[in-house]
Amino acid sequence: MPPVRSATGSLVVAALLAVAPLGAQWSRADSLRGAPDSPGRGWWDVTHYDLDVRIQPADSTLRGSTRIAFRVVRPGTDWQVDLQAPLVIDSVLQDGRRLSWRDEGAAHFVAGVSGTVGTVQAVTVFYSGRPRVAPRPPWDGGFTWTADSLGRPWIVTTDQGIGASVWWPNKDTQADEPDSMRVTVAVPASVGAHVGAGHLAAADTTAGWLRRTWVVHNPINNYAIAIAAGHYAHWQEVLDGEAGPLTMDFFPLDYHEAAARRQWVQARTTLQCFEHWFGPYPWYADGYKLIEVPNNGMEHQSAVTYGNLFANGYRRRDGSGTGLGLQWDFIIVHESAHEWWGNNLTTADLADMWVHESFANYAENLYTECRFGTAAGARYVIGTRQGIRNDRPIIPAAYGVNAQGSGDMYPKGGNMLHTIRQIVADDDRWRQILRGLQSTYRHQIVTGQQVQDYISREAGIDLSRVFAQYLTTTDIPVLEWRRVPEGVRYRWSGVLPGFDMPVDVAVGVGQVVRLRPTTAWQGQALPAEASFVVDEDFYVTSRELP
Repeated sequence: MPPVRSATGSLVVAALLAVAPLGAQWSRADSLRGAPDSPGRGWWDVTHYDLDVRIQPADSTLRGSTRIAFRVVRPGTDWQVDLQAPLVIDSVLQDGRRLSWRDEGAAHFVAGVSGTVGTVQAVTVFYSGRPRVAPRPPWDGGFTWTADSLGRPWIVTTDQGIGASVWWPNKDTQADEPDSMRVTVAVPASVGAHVGAGHLAAADTTAGWLRRTWVVHNPINNYAIAIAAGHYAHWQEVLDGEAGPLTMDFFPLDYHEAAARRQWVQARTTLQCFEHWFGPYPWYADGYKLIEVPNNGMEHQSAVTYGNLFANGYRRRDGSGTGLGLQWDFIIVHESAHEWWGNNLTTADLADMWVHESFANYAENLYTECRFGTAAGARYVIGTRQGIRNDRPIIPAAYGVNAQGSGDMYPKGGNMLHTIRQIVADDDRWRQILRGLQSTYRHQIVTGQQVQDYISREAGIDLSRVFAQYLTTTDIPVLEWRRVPEGVRYRWSGVLPGFDMPVDVAVGVGQVVRLRPTTAWQGQALPAEASFVVDEDFYVTSRELP
């Protein structure tokens, strides 16, 4: 997801709006939404969704069904399916049997769902109503019913944070992805074409309704499924990628085709750069799509949405303040990075969204480096520090309650990763760590702790205190130092107990020493005239003491 822009136009970042705030009194509703292994969820594992929905823009309603196939992994009773008001469940069927349910807010508990352990079952949920209108897409989501500049209908959905159950029934947790999915959307022919994730499997027009079916061949997180329906132009290209030919499809509004053909060439260089750093694009079977929408854009898997005015920067602004961010299209780069970080590796809990957003932010640095060199990439990520607020921790106080931490997960998280790259001090190894994360956890659900442990293990360095400092506190490490007759003495201040991160310090022209400070005073012999300047690639501050 893109960062939030402040009223003054500067690029700041904020947590998604439709989630429980840090420090809140957690409610049962928070737990029902956020807990992946609750009694109504833990006993079954989704294998496939078949979503079929008809959208009626004349009265902003929809009617449809979701057939949910699942594997029974242990005995269970009530079967929890999520759907948010004002949408309502009309009926629930299993093998032709009508089942009863009770409602508890957005959670609906179906009684009588049967199946022995190890078998695959299916339940179909029929629903209808007028879905929530998105107040501020993509950050505060739901349905967007709008029109293009020619007055033609333009319909899109956004639901990260608030949850996919804002418009279709599902097991609304990041912790359980289907192995595949089929999405059929019918809209009036006057609306134009619907574009979705995966490959187009069927299309027909009957009685004035245009019906399209898209098939996703890979695991997919719920919030990555979206509707985009409008009067689109379309062209296709093929990228010679690491894993072979990759189909790239482009869908701008028809009157924006010329602008899109100029601007969207950056999608090719973006994928090439990211394949170098992260490994093969994760969704060759489903292709890559770029789709114009009336909001900033989102990381919908294999169907990235775009609303960045066909201009470089983030709505023509540069969050780094260096000018480098105006050399490329922010939405293409950031949202495409999520194909690896967020879609390929999806965190089980919203509390670990830093894995999605910190790595996507860091990917902006790597793309800048790919285009303009290592020094330029470093300048860019260092420049983004101006957007860090250190208002609250990146990881919130609680898991399992649909909460996430500070929006600092974008620039602070990116700078944390840039700092860790300096600690590793071996770019070949760092690249292999990034690629290894993608291959080791390919198409999997992960925890933030797994990611931390993998990086520490493959780097051969215990980085646990580094991660804890940047992710769970708002304090930036301070290297305190003072001159003494024999050189300097130094220590870390404002850090967690046991913090022992190494840091590079320039002590003369072309002379750099690696110090290994702890919270205890240590010494370094230096000539009296030597400088003492901390390498700015490390996201720390320094303070000379008298």
